[in-house]
Amino acid sequence: MSNRLFVGTRKGLFVLDRKPSGWDVSSVHFLGDRVSMFLPDARTGAWYAGMDLGHFGAKLRRSNDEGKSWTDLPTPVYPEGATIGAPPGPDGQPLPPPPATLKLIWSLETGGADEPGLLWAGTIPGGLFRSADGGDSWQLVESLWNEPKRMEWFGGGADQPGIHSICVDSRNSKHVLLGISCGGVWVTADGGETWALKGQGLRAEFMPPDRQFDPNIQDAHRLVQCRDEPDAMWIQHHNGIFKSTDRSESYTEITNAAVSAFGFAVAVHPHDGKTAWFVPGVKDECRVAVDGKLAVTRTRDGAGSFEELRTGLPQRHCYDIVFRHGLDIDATGDRLAMGSSTGGLWTTDNGGDSWDCFSTTLPQIYCVRFW
Repeated sequence: MSNRLFVGTRKGLFVLDRKPSGWDVSSVHFLGDRVSMFLPDARTGAWYAGMDLGHFGAKLRRSNDEGKSWTDLPTPVYPEGATIGAPPGPDGQPLPPPPATLKLIWSLETGGADEPGLLWAGTIPGGLFRSADGGDSWQLVESLWNEPKRMEWFGGGADQPGIHSICVDSRNSKHVLLGISCGGVWVTADGGETWALKGQGLRAEFMPPDRQFDPNIQDAHRLVQCRDEPDAMWIQHHNGIFKSTDRSESYTEITNAAVSAFGFAVAVHPHDGKTAWFVPGVKDECRVAVDGKLAVTRTRDGAGSFEELRTGLPQRHCYDIVFRHGLDIDATGDRLAMGSSTGGLWTTDNGGDSWDCFSTTLPQIYCVRFW
């Protein structure tokens, strides 16, 4: 099992190590600063911290010595004059497209084991960037940026569209899938040279009836792919749970989800594509745990049935929600970690049958990642 856990929060990065007595904080970095995304690179041992410093903007830092020192890296930059789509104005006429300016590094992933130095970064406002040198430089993936349908993307929870999920196929590193709010699922089979819009069957109930199944406006809150069965993919959508058994060519809406179909986080077992976990909330307009009781739901049979996992989780006056990157699973598929909007951090070593509370007083948690 993974014995190191990284927790990116509103007020710093917390590194936890597993000891015989349990988890313990071994170091804290950037105390007081918002660490919105974190990536440990198992290929090189490098750590990457994506940060949002408010007035000072988005930043990216790397450590090559397990946090003893950090280097400032360049952040992705949009070309001069680049714009994003704009919604209609009060009169129904298109507004002038606003300029594309980096708001947030919303996702960071490594390329495959056969792609040393390759990193992917997804941003708000909806740009995908690629680095071939471990983050020393970034290039906008223009093939996706120049796709005409991109101008139809719009903001979901954020004011502007954003790429929050990047899945690199374990069988073929050139096959990369993206989850975008609100822009659906986009796929490349050639390392980003060309892109295709996928996700037939996704449904956006917030749209007019004639556009609800338009794949380009779907708000896929989180997209995950099974490592050993890459055809199996799960989406926690704005208004439901969806699964794919054909690597995002098509999706089936799950209508029997336990507790609630609304949420942000999803994790899939690394070896078994039929096993997945979700953290339900009430609904978009009320982003809290259902009935004030925190639950994780799990399916082991491809959504044929769901279990409610509550042992060790607060069941009274709990108003936590778990953000998109607040749930992670290690390589064994037994150990999970979950961090909440109100600073709760829970771990499990038995697939969620029972949970141990590490803390309820951490800063607001944006991401958790095992290493």
